Amino acid sequence: MGLAPGLHGANRTGRPFTGDFAGILLYETLHRLGLSTLAQSKSADDPLQLKGARITNAVKCVPPQNKPLPAEIRRCNAYLKFELAQLHSVQVVLALGRVAHEAVLLALDLPRSKFSFSHGGEHALPEGRVLLDSYHCSRYNTQTGRLTAPMFTRVMQRACALAGLP
Repeated sequence: MGLAPGLHGANRTGRPFTGDFAGILLYETLHRLGLSTLAQSKSADDPLQLKGARITNAVKCVPPQNKPLPAEIRRCNAYLKFELAQLHSVQVVLALGRVAHEAVLLALDLPRSKFSFSHGGEHALPEGRVLLDSYHCSRYNTQTGRLTAPMFTRVMQRACALAGLP
């Protein structure tokens, strides 16, 4: 679960996390863990296929300054709520950043006060699901060292383990 489509990324390409920096680490990690057929995606019509994974965003349209405002998150949350309700086989929701984390809680009518965001944090959700947190794989987080490739890989491996994926 990401934040929102990037203006020069998914908004242009039609596939979440493509065409922008954040997608580099995400798709390379998905590929290395066997969750993607390719390590890179350029558009929605390239041959990349996800295996045992789905990528979506908390906000469905490009927000001003690429940062979703609380009002936008609330407006889009009905779509996220519907999407999560339809994904019966989903066992783990990996939230990339606090915005995604809080959007999932809002969609599930859960209080933020009982589910603190922290990198690697795990939270039991209704219906046996787990919310797993990671810092967002943005250029800012990776270039400042707040999120490293090994840190991200460990969280993704934990998501696979929780979901029962090889």
